[in-house]
Amino acid sequence: MTSKIEKPKSAKTRSRSSIGAVRSPQSTEAILDAAAAILEEHGYKAFTMDALVERAGSSKPTIYRWWRSKGALLRDVYERTALTFVTAPDTGDLERDLIVHLRSLWSWWRSSSAGETLRSLITEIQHDSTAIDEFREAFLPRRERTLRKIFARAVDSGQITEGAAVEVAVSMLTGMSWLHLVTANLENLDDIDKAVSVIVNGLKPR
Repeated sequence: MTSKIEKPKSAKTRSRSSIGAVRSPQSTEAILDAAAAILEEHGYKAFTMDALVERAGSSKPTIYRWWRSKGALLRDVYERTALTFVTAPDTGDLERDLIVHLRSLWSWWRSSSAGETLRSLITEIQHDSTAIDEFREAFLPRRERTLRKIFARAVDSGQITEGAAVEVAVSMLTGMSWLHLVTANLENLDDIDKAVSVIVNGLKPR
């Protein structure tokens, strides 16, 4: 009697192992890599969980166990790539640092899938109060971290005075950038220079 020889499963159909409710680092990286590749190659419209499962060689239960929603997954994809592409300069000059940082951010949004991903993330969370709370209380402060560091260095060096106006300045630059993002108006980088100039001049000691 001959035994039946089973063919090995392909990489696409073989599910990666998980460690119970704990994320497997290998699987996490594979899923995020696959999600980023789909967004970069085909855009948000082609981003479905079925496409992600096929690309990552994972399973829907694994993905939904580690990310409670599509929006949560998009958030992690966005933040992971931001670490590589967004510049955090330290030239010793507040105005220059802000311009370099924001220009790199806008250029990244415009030249990759990052801008569309963030716009899509904002859309995904609109009817999820928990996701909006997380976005406001955790995601947004993380995305403003570089701006805050730039302003903190300027306070330490005496370029500006510490106070409530610094918080307003962070909000104004973030709001201006996101307004340009959601309206797909990222071409005119001179808008950054003008906004930064007004804000920095307003913060200088009198």
